[in-house]
Order: sequence, then C-alpha cells, then structure tokens
Amino acid sequence: MANKKPVILISGSDGGIGSAIVAELIEHGYRLSLGSMDPKLLVEKFGPETSDRIYQPFNAFERGSAEAWVGRTVETFGQIDGLVNAIGFGVRVTIMDDNDEGLDKLFEIYVKTPLRLARLCMPYLEACGRGRVVNLVSLGGKRIRNVAVGYGVTKFAQLGLTHAIRTYGWDKGIRATALCPGWVKTSFSVKSPTLKIQPHEMTQPETIAHLVRTAIELPNNAAMAEMLVNCEFEDVF
Repeated sequence: MANKKPVILISGSDGGIGSAIVAELIEHGYRLSLGSMDPKLLVEKFGPETSDRIYQPFNAFERGSAEAWVGRTVETFGQIDGLVNAIGFGVRVTIMDDNDEGLDKLFEIYVKTPLRLARLCMPYLEACGRGRVVNLVSLGGKRIRNVAVGYGVTKFAQLGLTHAIRTYGWDKGIRATALCPGWVKTSFSVKSPTLKIQPHEMTQPETIAHLVRTAIELPNNAAMAEMLVNCEFEDVF
C-alpha cells in the first residue's frame, strides 16, 4: 500500500450510486474490483478492464458467486483493502403484504450478501492494517417513515451488521461505516411513490461517492461509525 492505492471491492457498481463511487475512486487512482450481474454494463460505463480495474460476474443470490469474486480479486491484486456494499434491490414489501419471497430477497441483498462479502474479505482487511467496510444503509435504517416494512427492517438489520463488523474488526485495524443518506437522485428513486420533494432537491450520487472516499481515507484514529446525510430537514436520531 505504500506505493499503490488500496484495492476496493464494490458491489452494485453499475447502479446510480455505485457508478458514482466507481468514478470517484477511479479519479483518485484506486485499484478496483467491481461486481455486477452483467459486467458488460461496466465496460459500457468505464471502458475495458485494466491492470488497476477488474470486472467480475456477481449474483448475490448465488452463494458461490461471492467466493469466486473475492478469489479472483486476491489472485489479481494480492490484497483487499476495502469493501463497499452499494448493491440495491427494488422489491416493495408492506405491512399487509404476504410476500415472504420478497422479504427473503431483501434480507439476502441488504444483510446476508454484505455479511458474506465482509467475512470473505476479513483476513485481507486485517492484513493491510487499515481495512475499510462501507455499507450504503440509508436513513431508512435509522427511522421508519412509510409502510415499506421490508426495506426498513432490512436496512435496520444492515445498520446492525455494520456495527457488528466495526466491533469485530476494531482491534484488527478495520473500520466500518454505515453511510445513511435520505433521498439520493437516481433513476429508481425519482419514480418512488413516496417521494415528496423535487429531484433537484435530492442529494446527488457524486456527493455520496465523495463521502465513501472520505470514509475510506480517514485514519484509524478518526473513524466515523455512521454518516447521516439529509436533503430535507428532519430530527437527528
């Protein structure tokens, strides 16, 4: 790490926020391992693979997919210094929906997959002495403001997961951060039925990307366990 920028894994790297994070880290010279259901989307967005950037097919619903991704990353770069979980999933499950399948998928995306990736990356995060895990949690993991219980409950769980990783990794030099924005302007969020502000009033993906890099670059003695980001006024939790 003395001569080269850290190696960062990013899930959800072809999404609105994920793509902004990738662009931010590319601009600042990071080496990246990007997971996507369709790596062709990554080629379209960021060009072909380079010596500093690889694209890996990644399906969060296939357990072996995570092992293959982490394995190829270590084989290519010899190290892993950070993990950013930016993957998202659009199913809506409300209080009165009898939709166990949808709820199970939300738990897989927001809890089991980030945990699985963190577990696989942990030995390498520890080895580097300043490993970083950043989970894109959302303010939905801090308070409930609508009946989309599936999203809210799994985001609360993801926040708890982040603190569990932080607790486990602290003495090993690993710092975990839960990044919790409100509305972020993406093609998905602007179509939300619960949106009550204009798209231009929402936080921009590039701002979130900058905060992710901040969390990665902060020293071990100035870590931020949670970053709450507001685009509308509301109480602090």
